[in-house]
Amino acid sequence: MTEREPWMTDPLYNPATGTPKEQLPTPALVVDVEVMEANLATMARFFENGPTRLRPHFKTHKCPILAQKQVQVGAIGLTCAKLSEAEVLAQAGIQSILIANEIVTPLKIARLAELSKQRQMIVAVDDAENIRLISQIAQEAGATVNLLVEVNVGLRRCGVQPGEPALVLARQITRLPGVHFSGLLGYEGHTVLIPDLPTRQVNVQQAMGELVRTADRIRQEGIAVEIVSAGGTGTYFLTGSFPGVTEVEAGSYLFMDTRYQQLGLPFRNSLSLVATVISVRGPSRAILDAGMKVLTTDNGLPEVISPPGVTLVALHEEHGILEVDATRVQLHLGDLVELLPSHVCTTVNLHDRYYALRNGHLEDIWPISGRGKSQ
Repeated sequence: MTEREPWMTDPLYNPATGTPKEQLPTPALVVDVEVMEANLATMARFFENGPTRLRPHFKTHKCPILAQKQVQVGAIGLTCAKLSEAEVLAQAGIQSILIANEIVTPLKIARLAELSKQRQMIVAVDDAENIRLISQIAQEAGATVNLLVEVNVGLRRCGVQPGEPALVLARQITRLPGVHFSGLLGYEGHTVLIPDLPTRQVNVQQAMGELVRTADRIRQEGIAVEIVSAGGTGTYFLTGSFPGVTEVEAGSYLFMDTRYQQLGLPFRNSLSLVATVISVRGPSRAILDAGMKVLTTDNGLPEVISPPGVTLVALHEEHGILEVDATRVQLHLGDLVELLPSHVCTTVNLHDRYYALRNGHLEDIWPISGRGKSQ
């Protein structure tokens, strides 16, 4: 038992199976298991006949138990953003792990090489010197690291330009020991939240066209391109059906949030935060025990699911400020308020555990073992 997990033996934070939602210690990050399972099945059905496969992103839920559930219904492995997340996944038994990010420092590369002896490790690269360093360290460790050349398809974050710049790096990888050229990665993140579907589709086609044409250009040189990885929750059905794309990295579909619920996707919100009213300041104002340390605001304020007539108007560090329509509801000390996160990925990273509920009662507690794994 680690010092970070005293709740696992403390009855206050580890309530008994069957405990109703109303008796959970708040603020509580809760998962509606039935809704989550429906989301899991819906995405799995889309990819079950291929040729594109699902490699969901761990950064959304950061929970090995959920990663294993995704693999059990057909995911070919997991995507993550950081080496420390990859180590959590490897410890949980995930066999194929893509780090959709660059690993550039010698100490981290050495750890990556060691992981590559145990699991199929795939990592993004966009720089010739980085490739040489990974090759050197991997060769010294007696390991082989699989590399994807990251291509900038419009997000303007990491990645080389499509076409010849990517081909140059692919050639380099094929000539070096300790590394294997596996393919390309290109994230169309600038398109995933475009509200208008036809506009989103046009932008995805443009981005994926650049990526797939780059893969074809590399193949013309006699270099095999096994993986063409892309996609997010907002574009999974567009990117996932684009000829030449082999893997999709969607993650938020499992939980959804206020951003994604506006896109008309076939997934429902399964993650919420339950908080308690700790102060009532007149009929139109109340205070929650949940603030910015349990809810993020990078995509705006969370929304109140219940009770009706209540609006979250501000978050302080440990307090949520509610505006109450007194003609519809009256709040009292100890009342529960349920909120929908505006961004699940950043909200989850603030918590140690999920309270998994079925029919409003506690079924299980799932540790968020990837929480804080940002290195």
